Amino acid sequence: MKKRFTPKLKIKKGDKVVVIAGADKGTEGEVLQVFAVKNRAIVEGVNIRKKHTKPTQDNPGGINDIATPIDISNLMLIDPKTGEPTRVGRRVENGKIVRFSKKSGEIIK
Repeated sequence: MKKRFTPKLKIKKGDKVVVIAGADKGTEGEVLQVFAVKNRAIVEGVNIRKKHTKPTQDNPGGINDIATPIDISNLMLIDPKTGEPTRVGRRVENGKIVRFSKKSGEIIK
């Protein structure tokens, strides 16, 4: 199934987030990759699964732990000023759209 457009997401690669729902609730980590079409993100140290790999010349193989995607609705951005979870807003400053923290009003880079 192909979507017509990719939605604007509140979370980007490199953001510090906290998991607000699911088995890893309360875990903090950095966003490694975002899949906008699927509305999912891979967060460092969250939603870890075992992957069995065959040995190759480059890889010795075995059972590896990998981070799998988690739904974006289960993530909340961490406020850069207070360090607490916050909602994200958008506003125009100097002709550019910037993200800001709803809790402190601080601009998120």
